[in-house]
Amino acid sequence: MGHTLKLRFHGAARTVTGSCHEFTCGPSRVLVDCGLFQGSRTLEGLNAGAFGFDPRKVDAVVLTHAHIDHSGLLPRLVAQGFTGRIWCTQPTADLLEYMLADAGRIQEADTMRRNRRRDRAGETEFDPLYTEADALAAWGQCSPVELGEWFEPAPGFRARLWNAGHILGSASAELEAGGARVLCSGDLGPANKVFHPDPESPAGFDHVLCESTYGDREREELTIAARRKLLEAEIHGALVRGGNLVIPTFALERTQELLFDIAELVRAKAIPDVPVFIDSPLASRATGVFQRHAGDLEDVDPACTFKAPNFHFTESVQESIRLNSVSGAIIMAASGMCEAGRIRHHLIHNLHRRESTVLFVGFQAAGTLGRVIAEGAERVRISGEDVIVRAAIRRLDSYSAHADQGELANWIAARAPVAGSLFLIHGEQEALEALRGLALQRLEGTQVVLPEIGEVYELPPGEPARRTQTGRTDLTQALGHDWQNSYAQFVTGLKRDLAEIRDERERQKAIAAMREVLDSYTRHREARRRRGKH
Repeated sequence: MGHTLKLRFHGAARTVTGSCHEFTCGPSRVLVDCGLFQGSRTLEGLNAGAFGFDPRKVDAVVLTHAHIDHSGLLPRLVAQGFTGRIWCTQPTADLLEYMLADAGRIQEADTMRRNRRRDRAGETEFDPLYTEADALAAWGQCSPVELGEWFEPAPGFRARLWNAGHILGSASAELEAGGARVLCSGDLGPANKVFHPDPESPAGFDHVLCESTYGDREREELTIAARRKLLEAEIHGALVRGGNLVIPTFALERTQELLFDIAELVRAKAIPDVPVFIDSPLASRATGVFQRHAGDLEDVDPACTFKAPNFHFTESVQESIRLNSVSGAIIMAASGMCEAGRIRHHLIHNLHRRESTVLFVGFQAAGTLGRVIAEGAERVRISGEDVIVRAAIRRLDSYSAHADQGELANWIAARAPVAGSLFLIHGEQEALEALRGLALQRLEGTQVVLPEIGEVYELPPGEPARRTQTGRTDLTQALGHDWQNSYAQFVTGLKRDLAEIRDERERQKAIAAMREVLDSYTRHREARRRRGKH
């Protein structure tokens, strides 16, 4: 009797990041993606927890693309004993050499910074999630494969990759095992995206996993020329204000798209050739990978170098610090959600300036600093500093690398018939619910599931999935803004609020009242503890 294919969700379920889906069939075990959680501090804390499986027993990883929320835990997986192959496209393997090494350096640097902070005196020191050496070891296990080419990641499994149109090298992963045929969308790109053809994959599956990042959002359909015109307007608006235009951007894909459009605008004399600083060594290296694969890109002359006389790639920390004194420039820096990297440094030096502009060009996950700023916070806390927000905050969704609601619904419909179940993943609750409604209309009779982290499903061929294990109910509060987000917002304005109480005695009374609230919780907890002993 054959084995039934089983699926367990370890991330990207009821949340956008942390992609990791475990497929088992008999003794064979394959992961599709192994990514970092990004968002609130509570959610990011899951990265340091134990895997929901033994890394030594995983046969292979099928990786959809190089973004860190899909690949960023591979070094930890390898450090804990995974010795199998990481199957991916050649461009993804080329990008991972730099993406994972950079992630390892960030883990080490952030750990050193957090351990040095004065407000942590006397606390146990943190260890980095993984090191640069771990990252390079993971990259060494990559096994590139061509799109559409069948391969066998583990006994009883066969798989192939299809263009997902999201970023360079991105793919959807098709798996066959236990008599069932399954498709994992990975992240799907929008129609008419620069550089890449539209997503493609076959139809007629038993089960489909589809991302839902923009499941509740429709974007205006724009040509590349129209999108470039919107960027032109944002640049002119920022330059009129007189300060810097700061763009938090992902080093991979978004940076190259912006460079491509800015270079075209300068060549057309649509904008002045102001200095453009790309303050990300990773972006510089990723751009080099794009240049190597320029012959495979759409809409781009193969001779394109993503360079112009006014483009300046900064490498050293000293070069980055010197940007504190510039004005009237465009500064692009990672990370795109403002959770790490040099962008936080530039936000500290520009958010308080009325003449500055911060332009968001990508999705901001719940609980991230980027989301807090984009939603209109008057003050934010960055690397232990309270920063007032006076800069103009702008948003440009036309650079999204994700399909919008209509495009996702069309992709789902094009996979029909889906004999068993459609799982909607990689989305926040509102996006998941909105896309679920459309999916039920497009795939009449197909079961539509919104899985939770920790849930396990059997995936029989030709039949709806059967849940055999419930999810982790303890994670509900981690999937959006957590208490640490609320704490940061509270303490950021606390000193100012207290200073506005002019009478010293009244100010002391306010502090005492806040202290009493916290003390009352302590007394209540101690009383419950004592009652529990009797």
